[in-house]
Amino acid sequence: MSDIRNYAFVTAAYWVFTLTDGALRMLVLLYFHSLGFTPLDLAFLFLLYEAMGIVTNFLGGWLAAKYGLRMTLLAGLMLQIIALLVMSAVRPDWLASFSLAYVMAAQALSGVAKDLTKMSSKSAVKLVVSDEAQGLLFHWVALLTGSKNTLKGFGFLLGGVMLNWLGFQVSMWSMAGTLGLVLAGLAMGFSGDLGKAKEITRRDLFAKRWEINYLSAARVFLFAARDVWFVVGVPVFLYSELGWSFTEVAAFMAIWVIGYGAVQAMAPRLLRSTHDISSAVRGAVRWGGILAIIPGIMALLLGSTFSTALPPAMIVLAGIYLFGIIFALNSAIHSYLIVAFADRERVSMDVGFYYMANAVGRFIGTLLSGVVFQFHGLGACLWVSATFVAMAVLLTLPLRQAEAVGSESENLT
Repeated sequence: MSDIRNYAFVTAAYWVFTLTDGALRMLVLLYFHSLGFTPLDLAFLFLLYEAMGIVTNFLGGWLAAKYGLRMTLLAGLMLQIIALLVMSAVRPDWLASFSLAYVMAAQALSGVAKDLTKMSSKSAVKLVVSDEAQGLLFHWVALLTGSKNTLKGFGFLLGGVMLNWLGFQVSMWSMAGTLGLVLAGLAMGFSGDLGKAKEITRRDLFAKRWEINYLSAARVFLFAARDVWFVVGVPVFLYSELGWSFTEVAAFMAIWVIGYGAVQAMAPRLLRSTHDISSAVRGAVRWGGILAIIPGIMALLLGSTFSTALPPAMIVLAGIYLFGIIFALNSAIHSYLIVAFADRERVSMDVGFYYMANAVGRFIGTLLSGVVFQFHGLGACLWVSATFVAMAVLLTLPLRQAEAVGSESENLT
C-alpha cells in the first residue's frame, strides 16, 4: 500500500512539473522569436536541454536504483525551480550572443530536471503492477504517458497566455513558486525507498538485454522524426507565414499535444489486440509503417513541382493532426514495451537507458529542425521525418524474434 501511495505522490508531482515544463518551452520559443532570434538560434536554445537529458537518463537510472526514486524526484523539482529563477533574470537589452549562452545554460538545468522526474514516474509504474498483469501494465503506462502529454499541451497554452498577460519574468517567478509548494508537499509526504535496488554495480549501466538496445535505437529515430519539424518549423511557420499571434500559436500547439496525449491514454481501447509483448511488437511495426507515409505525402503536396490547389496552411494543419494521432499510438506501444522488457530489480536503469535514447532523438531532431528549416524550409524537414520513421520501423523488426523471450519474461523478470 505504501508503494501505491508513493506512486500517487510521484505521479502528482510529475503532472504539475509537466504543466510548467510545457509552459516554459512555449514561453522561451515565442519570447525569443519576438526578440529577433532566427530558427537556428531557437533550436540552439533547446540543444543543451535535450543534451543534458542524454546524460541524466544514463546516470539518473543508476542513481535511482542506488538511492531510490524519492531522491531523484526531489532533485528534479529543485533543479527546475533554480532554472526558472535563473531565466527570470534575462533582459531584452542583453547582447543576443550572451542571451543565447545564458538561456542555453539555464535550459541545461531544466533538461536535467525534466528527465529526472520523467524517469522516476515511468519507473514507478513497473513497481506497482505485477509482471503477470501485462494488460493492466499497458493501461497504466498509456494513462501516465497520455496524461503527461495532455498536461504538456495545456502547458503550451498556459505559456502563450502567460507571456501575453504577465510577461516573461513574472511567468518564471509564478512557475517557480508553484513548484516550490509541490516540492515541500512531496518532501513531507513521500517516504520509503521505492525503486531502490538490492544490489547495483557500475557494470549495470551498460548491461542491457538486446531487446532494450533495439527498442532504444528505434526510439532515437522515432522522436527525431517528430521534433525535426515540430520544435521550430511548425511554430515559426504559423507565426511568420500565417501571421498568427503568440496566443494563437500556443493554442494550436496546445490542442495538438492535448489531443496527442488523449490518444495515448486511449491507446489500450483503440488497440484492443495489443495485450502482450508479441502483439505490441506487431503493432509497432504496422503503425510505424503508416506513420512514415504521412510526412512524405505532406512534403509532396508542399513541393513546388507538385500541382495542387490545396493551400500550404491546410496541408500543414491537417497533416500535423493526422501525424499526431498515428504517432501517439506508436509511442504508446513503445512506452509499454520498454516497461514490459525492463527488469523489475533494475527498472529505473533500463527505463533511464531507453529515455536516454529518447533524449538523443530529441537532440538530433531539435538541431535539424533549426538547420533544415532555416536553409531548406518545412518541406525538407518533412522528408527527413519520413526517413527517420522508416529507420525506426526497421530497428523494430528484430523485436519480432523476442516474442518467445517476451512471453517468458512476463513470468521471470
